[in-house]
Amino acid sequence: MRLSAPIYKLKRRARRLARDEKIALHEALDHIAREEGFSAWSLLSSHLAMNSPSKTLLSRLADGDLLLLGARPGHGKTLLGLQLLLDAAREGRKVVFFTLEYTEREAWERIHSLDGDVLGLGDKLEIVTSEDICADFIIRHLSGAPRETVSVIDYLQILDQQRSKPALSDQMLVLREFARKTGVVLGFISQIDRSFDPERETMPSVRDIRLPNPIELGVFSKACFLHDGEVRLQDVA
Repeated sequence: MRLSAPIYKLKRRARRLARDEKIALHEALDHIAREEGFSAWSLLSSHLAMNSPSKTLLSRLADGDLLLLGARPGHGKTLLGLQLLLDAAREGRKVVFFTLEYTEREAWERIHSLDGDVLGLGDKLEIVTSEDICADFIIRHLSGAPRETVSVIDYLQILDQQRSKPALSDQMLVLREFARKTGVVLGFISQIDRSFDPERETMPSVRDIRLPNPIELGVFSKACFLHDGEVRLQDVA
């Protein structure tokens, strides 16, 4: 069964309903679930868990993959990246979230919004916030990480904003070589260019990635795009 909106939008709708109607959040969540064809929010959540795109995505990733994760703002690319890390951590993998966008507190808040039960994952899930994040920084930090480590970088375009850092094309080539040698999976959250028109195409593609400075997109081995609750994964290289 396809939901009328992505899960994060349904939760947002429930919070608004709870506030407007002055009812408990769990009541509002159940109300939204019934609108979606489920008798309770717990059943809707179970349905999503069994059909989670993040679990499908994780199962498709091989050691050393470079993943491009792209969508327009508000379509869930960051949440999917974080859910991917949670799924990997629950498999016992080491996971690292490098973010130039959030503070550590904000990142943890986003993670808890996906799943409040992250106890026991503290030694697996690491959040790194630093203005110095770049290819060399990432490689130094992940040096010695076990194979099958999964890392998500938030986000691709910010790596290219500081003139003191190497060109993004050079950074990506270095990171691809590092991933191939170590077996670490690197995912890059990416913006989609405003020229993408959902009236003409139902899903963004590699050619819709916003790149102020060009890079060889064949550096990525896989790409995952989101739009209006739909998710599409494809091989690139």
